[in-house]
Amino acid sequence: MFIIAGLGNPTKEYEGTRHNVGFDVIDRISEKYNITVDVKKHRALIGKGMIAGQKVILAKPQTYMNLSGESLRSIVDYYKIDPEEELLVIYDDISLDVGQLRIREKGSAGGHNGIKNIIAHLGTQVFARIKIGVGEKPRGYDLADYVLGHFSKAERELMEEGYGRAVQAAELIVSGEISEAMNEFNRKKKEE
Repeated sequence: MFIIAGLGNPTKEYEGTRHNVGFDVIDRISEKYNITVDVKKHRALIGKGMIAGQKVILAKPQTYMNLSGESLRSIVDYYKIDPEEELLVIYDDISLDVGQLRIREKGSAGGHNGIKNIIAHLGTQVFARIKIGVGEKPRGYDLADYVLGHFSKAERELMEEGYGRAVQAAELIVSGEISEAMNEFNRKKKEE
């Protein structure tokens, strides 16, 4: 079984913000695979289904971003999965261009408080992740205001492409092909 968790903040006011791209990818996966993500368990919205012959749990922690680890710890314990082998976390990254992906098998939190909390609760930095670029914070902007802000129309188009690629990457990772996913999606898109 594989747990695919997208990070974000609950409630309507955060929908469509930079910080909620993890939730947005879970929504795209749930649409594509007809997995309803509406069961409230483990301080998350979860849904069960199949992707590429693999049982999956889609999860959207409802703890607010900075406490994501509390929810994921509960899910990991309940389903008795090994986070180093069967967990994929999808989240925003301000050091990547809008819509660009970076896939990793492990790593530090890199200043992301949601990931910092997950690492603290799981006791490991080894878990697959898909980072989705939301663009660098403009000078003079408050970081919280920036990540809780919305995308421009042009950025939304780039994000839609990024979401599509993130869904494809998640499919590869669930199929045990994380190296292929990294080779395919960690390249910068060529300029037109």
